[in-house]
Amino acid sequence: MWRNVLIFAASHLHRNTQAAAPFYERARKRGGHEDMTINHEADSKGHTIPAGGSPASPSAGDPISEILKTSHTIAVIGLSSQKFRPSYGVAEYLKAAGYQVVPVNPAESEVLAEKCYARLEDIPVRVDIVDIFRRSEFVPEIVESAIAIGARAVWMQEGVIHPEAAERARRAGLVVVMNACILKEHAKRFRMR
Repeated sequence: MWRNVLIFAASHLHRNTQAAAPFYERARKRGGHEDMTINHEADSKGHTIPAGGSPASPSAGDPISEILKTSHTIAVIGLSSQKFRPSYGVAEYLKAAGYQVVPVNPAESEVLAEKCYARLEDIPVRVDIVDIFRRSEFVPEIVESAIAIGARAVWMQEGVIHPEAAERARRAGLVVVMNACILKEHAKRFRMR
């Protein structure tokens, strides 16, 4: 089953990454943003840069590995019940990896056999990571909600870029990952067997 989930998710991610390649290239040229932003040291221009440890191997200096290892509940904003959507494949992978996935989408009632909530504030359990599958213009409101509920991290999926909201989350003490796929980052660090 795990193999099917990974194959399903990888095929969708490959197709979506190829389609979005021109967007990523434009984003790099516009703002010089790295593929991901994490709550760590900043360079002279204020861009957050990763420090310590190889991104391909878990280490104490790798905040992404640390947040993935110590988290249990992931709220997926914009999770769709349509199996061909990237949010579905990623959430299915996260469930298979042992995380409690909480769908957040006012247009859905249940996704992946989990009750869906309209807003982060409606979730009755503590949320560790808020994983965002929404357009960038919606990120500031989501970040404010993540701060309000006491989430530990905000994860903006590939193509979701909002430096101001990322800075707001960092100032509030949240770990921030921007423009990176949580499935890909998890798979790089913790190969599921």
